[in-house]
Amino acid sequence: MRYLTLLIVFMLFSCHLTPAIAGVPNDAKQHQRELTRNARAIFGLDAPVSLFAAQVHQESRWKVNAKSHVGAQGLAQFMPATADWISSAYPKTLGSNEPFNPSWSLRALIQYDYWLYQRINETASDCDRWGFTLSAYNGGLGWVNRDRQRAKREYQDATHYWGVVENINGGRKSINFKENRDYPIRIIYRWQPVYITENWGLGVCDD
Repeated sequence: MRYLTLLIVFMLFSCHLTPAIAGVPNDAKQHQRELTRNARAIFGLDAPVSLFAAQVHQESRWKVNAKSHVGAQGLAQFMPATADWISSAYPKTLGSNEPFNPSWSLRALIQYDYWLYQRINETASDCDRWGFTLSAYNGGLGWVNRDRQRAKREYQDATHYWGVVENINGGRKSINFKENRDYPIRIIYRWQPVYITENWGLGVCDD
C-alpha cells in the first residue's frame, strides 16, 4: 500500500513537471526569429514573445502542416473563414492568405491577438486582459462579450477574467466552455514558462 501511494505521488509530481522537462520542441526553434520579429513589429519591443510561442505550441505544436478535424490550418490553426477575414482586413501584410506558410501564420496569429486585445477594454489588470484575449482567440470575441454581460447582470465584476468571468458561461455548450476556459490556462501557466525558461522573451501575468 505504501509503495502504491508513493507511486501515485511520483506520477502526479512528474505530470506537474512535464512542461519543464519537455522543453521547446525542435520544430519551434527555426521559427523563433520570425516570431520575435513579428511580435515586436505589432506589439512593440516589450512584446510578450514567450506568450505567443506558447500559443503556437498549444495550437499546433509547431507543426507547419497541421490540420484539425474541423478544418483549422497551419501553425496558428486558423479556420478558413478567419483566414479570409484577416487577409482582407490586413491586405498589405496578410493579403496572400497562406495559413500553411509559417511566416504568414505567425504574423496572422499575432495580428489577430492584437486586434482582439485592442477591443477588450476596462479590465482589472493586463493579466485579465490577456485572459479575455486568449478566450476570444479560441472562441470568438462575441462570446467574451456575452460572458461579461452575464457577469454584470449577476452583479459580478466583469473587469476580472480570472476567478470571475472565467467561471461564467454566457451560453456555450459545456464541452465548448471547458475547452475555452482551459485554453488561456494552458498557454499562460503551462507552456509560457517553458519558453521564458528557454529565453524566448517576455511573458504575461508574471506579477
